[in-house]
Amino acid sequence: MLLVMDVGNSHTKLGLFDGETLIANWRLVTTTSRTIDEFRIMLNALLMQEDVSTKSITGVCIASVVPPVNNTIEAVCKTLFKITPVFVVPGVRTGITIKVENPKEVGADRIVNSVAAAEEFGGPVIVVDLGTATKFEVISENSEYLGGIIAPGVQISADALFDRCAKLARIEIATPDHVIGKDTVSHIRAGLTYGNADMVDGLIARIAHEMRADPKVVATGGFAPLIGPLCRRIDRVDSLLTLKGLRAVFVKNEKAIA
Repeated sequence: MLLVMDVGNSHTKLGLFDGETLIANWRLVTTTSRTIDEFRIMLNALLMQEDVSTKSITGVCIASVVPPVNNTIEAVCKTLFKITPVFVVPGVRTGITIKVENPKEVGADRIVNSVAAAEEFGGPVIVVDLGTATKFEVISENSEYLGGIIAPGVQISADALFDRCAKLARIEIATPDHVIGKDTVSHIRAGLTYGNADMVDGLIARIAHEMRADPKVVATGGFAPLIGPLCRRIDRVDSLLTLKGLRAVFVKNEKAIA
């Protein structure tokens, strides 16, 4: 079985694959203060919950944008599974060509999302990752990563609003029934949800115009189920896209590892 991990700034998503089938997935808070012992106990407990033995894990693939946790994760994999994990770093086979000025600057999560989208949809395709930041990845019909966009995410926008406006209380982010709000809560919710959805649609339109193409668009990330359905230009919401991309990267590197 293959264990994959997407270590993001806010959350760490884990997936367990049996062949091509994702049989379990989990979401943990990312923290740099978790010790090796704590992470080992937590990981072992998650696997036991699925009646999976640590001996059944034959591979681990990781995309991390939080370098301080990488040594901890690697140490746990070596002690718990007796495996050296594959990290998505420059030099790892991905099947896509990175056509930007400095390929090393592109985050591992952005790479695996691009790999998954290219394999599932072909190209041209745009990935919209609605997480801590809202990120756009642009892949050509020839599986070339052409670049992307980074914008403040929904939660970042909300936090900035609440921190800078003394009279606005923190609220749950949800979609209101109407764009025109009738009270302060619905005003804020409309701005955060419909506002972000229209930003996404507008940037997709600009990207498509610049590409001179009509790309498919897939949304992923923690806020994709909330914002994705409000967007006119998003074709599919796939919250598991990153995990699928990690599996695809591992398969491409499996022979080299052996």
